[in-house]
Amino acid sequence: MGIKKLESIWVDGSLVPWDQASDHMLAHTMHYGVGAFEGIRAYQRADGRTAIFRLREHVERLLDSCTIATLDCPFSRDQLIAACVEVVRANRITACYLRPLVYLGYGALGLGSLEPPVRTMVACYEWGAYHGDEGLRKGIRCMVSGFTRANANASMNKGKICGQYVSSVLAKRMAFRSGFEEALMLDPQGYVAEGTGENIFVVKHGVARTPPTSSAILAGITRDTAIQLLRGHGVEVREELISRDELYIADEVFLTGTAAEITPVREIDHRKVGRGEAGPLTRRLQESFFSIVKGTDAKHDHWLTYL
Repeated sequence: MGIKKLESIWVDGSLVPWDQASDHMLAHTMHYGVGAFEGIRAYQRADGRTAIFRLREHVERLLDSCTIATLDCPFSRDQLIAACVEVVRANRITACYLRPLVYLGYGALGLGSLEPPVRTMVACYEWGAYHGDEGLRKGIRCMVSGFTRANANASMNKGKICGQYVSSVLAKRMAFRSGFEEALMLDPQGYVAEGTGENIFVVKHGVARTPPTSSAILAGITRDTAIQLLRGHGVEVREELISRDELYIADEVFLTGTAAEITPVREIDHRKVGRGEAGPLTRRLQESFFSIVKGTDAKHDHWLTYL
């Protein structure tokens, strides 16, 4: 589904009309992928108010990614938080996906050139369920990809860095062409890492497990949310290595991410997961999550930035 045009995008400190938010074709990041980005969601809650979910944590991770990628972002955490709020308000939208991006613009194309300026933008647009409403309800079909997450010295896994997502794009395209909705990626040792843009959890005998942040994964903010909510429900959560065959014999598998939210997995590599539908623990987690972002849960207002 294409992006629906809105009114404006925040660029380098000012709102710019949507169609004028552009850059030179020789911008450094366009060619080499050295940029940092985030995915953030704003929801309309049951009382009609719009709130951005865990905005501060997302912006802090964006700045961490900039540090990893040697990008000197000219804006502070508080300025970027204000920019996210401003762009949602300016576009008069009640629920949306936000995409902040810090990148190298036009200046020089030498690999290590320090000449290109660091530019910053924040856009927002309408985006429903990443895997569709049916995917949230019934679960999705996944394949284990032949593309492997790189080791810690080949890829800076703790940053959301633009060029590092090439393998995710290729894995996702292969999954689509193979009749699946998503690809799951292993680490260099053959253990389960994550989806192309989501963290993964497996459930067996009532215990939820997810790869540790020391693995080749992004330390997901929705992942952290899920861990906190599960433990709040009295569920044991272990952060430990997961083998590929443990996916096949799990009672439940689900993915977490800003875009994916809490997405059940009903099949992996043509093997039915559990009963082939969203399991009870996954359902309970979904209910808790959506009660916070869309419903009436007031216990987690510290995670919400109201407009």
